[in-house]
Amino acid sequence: MRQIKVLVVDDSIVFRELLVQNLNKDPAIQVVGAAKDPFEARDAILKLKPDIMTLDIELPRMNGIEFLRKLMPQYPLPVIVISSLSEKVFDAMSAGAVDFVAKPAVSNRAQLEDFIRNELLVKIKIASTAKISNIKQTIMKQEQQHLNVKGNNLIVAIGASTGGTEAIFDVVKEFGTDIPGVVVVQHMPPGFTAMYAKRLNDQCRIRVKEAETGDKVLPGQALIAPGGDRHMRLVKVNGVYQVECKAAPKVNGHCPSVEVLFDSVAKAAGKNAVGIILTGMGGDGAKGLLAMRKAGARTIGQDESTCVVYGMPKVAYDIGAVEYQEKLSDIPKRTYDLLNKM
Repeated sequence: MRQIKVLVVDDSIVFRELLVQNLNKDPAIQVVGAAKDPFEARDAILKLKPDIMTLDIELPRMNGIEFLRKLMPQYPLPVIVISSLSEKVFDAMSAGAVDFVAKPAVSNRAQLEDFIRNELLVKIKIASTAKISNIKQTIMKQEQQHLNVKGNNLIVAIGASTGGTEAIFDVVKEFGTDIPGVVVVQHMPPGFTAMYAKRLNDQCRIRVKEAETGDKVLPGQALIAPGGDRHMRLVKVNGVYQVECKAAPKVNGHCPSVEVLFDSVAKAAGKNAVGIILTGMGGDGAKGLLAMRKAGARTIGQDESTCVVYGMPKVAYDIGAVEYQEKLSDIPKRTYDLLNKM
């Protein structure tokens, strides 16, 4: 089996060396080089031709986001950002990074090794399958869609993983304030979901917030499942849709899980829902989307040509959960078309 060649970029010599040592313990990985700033990284990329780069955002001489913006048009490769809790990670995703992980404390060696083994290595292996040409697409502004029916009893449910932060934005930014209540699961570390929700809220026409138990699912608003140890479920209380965010074990290796959300939407909303599954590795959400379709919901899957990782939508399509397979740019219009037929 061919090893995945990794370049590590971080200005901390201690963290850099710990990453190199621990990544090299995995037989599927070969760390081919390490760099302390973007200028060293650029030279290493040209010389060593890595398959993947891990990148800190706060770097000397040039920050990681600026580096990404200069690098990706000239030498596109999968990049995983390693960052402390900061909204800058979403600038990095917009600049072309595939995914990000929360940076652990170097002082806690056990925590660091657990982070590398159970988070970073998984992300690296997923990123090695990513289609870089699909990481950031320019989606033309579409003619604004309008809802012809009252959306109080309707639900839109969205699930995504790798590549999903930008894909979700590209869909949600096309929604107008008449869109029914939207519930979203995006696999993301704890702390970052609140920042992501705020970012979407600032850039989209609809309201967006990180979900809390008891939040009502209202037209013109999207609720983002909080990252961490809680799953988000849709429930109906006195005829009104609400969400519950409760601690529970991982499902399909994730918490929050798209599967859990979609299953709850199938039960609570039935035929009054549209389910959308976007880019991501694995199969989280596929069976839940099938449960939605069997309950009468309409379902959409992102097509292979526009996915960063055609995993979750493929599994869903293969088991018959996807009614319409669409390019990312066509998903908002298809969503409105389906809602208008309800």
